[in-house]
Amino acid sequence: MGEPLFLILRRLRQPLLVVVVTVTITVLGLANIPGVDENGNPAPLGYFHAFYIISEVTTTLGFSEIPYPFNAAQHLWMLFSMYILVISWGYVLGVIFHMTRDPAFRMALARSHFATRVRRQTDPFILVVGYGQSGNVLVRMLDRIGYNSVVVDLLADRVARIETQEYQRMPLFVAGDGRWPETLVDAGVTHAQCQAMVVLAGDDDTSQAVAIGGSAMNPNLRIITRARSEMAVANLESFNRIEIVNPYETFALNLGQDFSAPEKLQVREWLTGLPGARRPEVLKLPIGHWVICGFGRFGHYVAQALTRAGATWTAIDDNPAFVPESSLIQKSYSQETLSEAGIEQAVGIVACTDRDAINLAAVRRARVLNPDLFVAVRQMHASNASLVEATQADLRFIQAEITSHEVRQLITSPLLNRFLLALRADTGDLAQRVSAQLEAAVQDRVPFLWVFSCMAAYPGLREAFGYDPENPLRIGDLLVHPHDPSSFLQATALMLVRNNEETLLPESHVQLQSGDRILFAGPKGVEALQKLHYLTPSPLPLIRTGIEPPRSWLFRTLAAWREERAAH
Repeated sequence: MGEPLFLILRRLRQPLLVVVVTVTITVLGLANIPGVDENGNPAPLGYFHAFYIISEVTTTLGFSEIPYPFNAAQHLWMLFSMYILVISWGYVLGVIFHMTRDPAFRMALARSHFATRVRRQTDPFILVVGYGQSGNVLVRMLDRIGYNSVVVDLLADRVARIETQEYQRMPLFVAGDGRWPETLVDAGVTHAQCQAMVVLAGDDDTSQAVAIGGSAMNPNLRIITRARSEMAVANLESFNRIEIVNPYETFALNLGQDFSAPEKLQVREWLTGLPGARRPEVLKLPIGHWVICGFGRFGHYVAQALTRAGATWTAIDDNPAFVPESSLIQKSYSQETLSEAGIEQAVGIVACTDRDAINLAAVRRARVLNPDLFVAVRQMHASNASLVEATQADLRFIQAEITSHEVRQLITSPLLNRFLLALRADTGDLAQRVSAQLEAAVQDRVPFLWVFSCMAAYPGLREAFGYDPENPLRIGDLLVHPHDPSSFLQATALMLVRNNEETLLPESHVQLQSGDRILFAGPKGVEALQKLHYLTPSPLPLIRTGIEPPRSWLFRTLAAWREERAAH
């Protein structure tokens, strides 16, 4: 309440001073007017009785003539007091009503209420700075997989939309500039339950300022930010705790991987998609000549991916500021220009200008000249989704979706990046084996991912690790249903990390050690069942046979007596 209280005191300073002066004048006047008692003798009223009577009149609770009835002079003074006190209090109330409608006061009150609610957070949460298209998709995605969010955005109308949307866990939100340290502190950047801060500002300069500011205020906080320019990426790479997401680079890498190893791209998209959604299909991009409409930062990334894949390309852009190149035509996106770029012989077109209407027009003109083109379109604004759908494109680049998927992947599956890097570097049949195991676990749906940490400190694993050295805990034991040992959980182990060394697709017979971390994939609900092994005592006989072993001294003694008797 610091800022609202300061505003209240500052706005009400003069009105309250007027009330104090008027009350003082009326009390002094009433106390010093000569009064008489019931016998006609002089009886001064006194300051206490005068203050009591004026307080009654001021608060409109009543009117008393004490300790004796008033004379004419006192009645005249009371008439004057009533009018002057009503005017002074009317002035105060007018200022109060005006202040409650003041946008600055209401914003300060909302920020104070927001900061109080954030301070009282007892559950882990993700701080999201920027609630544009990417922020909206990300917060919805985090809510779907069980994460709480705190949202900060510069525009009040953006964050106000949160109240009209359906969430399982309603995010806390405030309109404010994330570049100001006070805003980030109010939003919980230094809060103990803040797991990470995600910066999705509209431009790279703002993203840099917010990310670096958050890193300075909480050096141990994990920060994920979107950056698209080379300068921004270079500036942020010098901070160890800041992770960078570049949607342009991600899309270009996906293009290149679809050319060279489409099965790897399918596995990547399968694992990084929205859990529960349908499995993505392979694009199978044709190799040949491509036409790129729009040669900004995104167009450059696409051109580099095509070059690495061995395809040729010609770019079109009407921006005269670009440096002339042999493969760049600096003209408008007309049919003549498309013909000059070789659209008739091309196998595909990438419409990636920063205007959705121009992208639609370029695709329409290109299809007139070459109906068999593979079409990839960039969508800039969510409100123009109908324009992009009208292109009937084979592939759409929606920055918000790619960014949100990348961020969710970094937040929820810290080992997934390592697995995907190992998958990209693999020269064998790893992608085919991963696809087979995923299909067996989740059919054609995107799986939920989680990491099982094998720590002997957990009550459920302490006894399992020390129960029988000759029969140790294995990965297959973690896939036994905790309520029904005769059945198995529908999940697959993608990677085992031990002492920072990776084992991809570990077999079920692999022995586990304390400190191992395993990346699992499976349908919704399996993670909660598997993590019962953390808390439920689960020695190997219970996991493998379903028979509860004796635990107390009495039952252990009875079991030993029975074994001894059976032996005799």
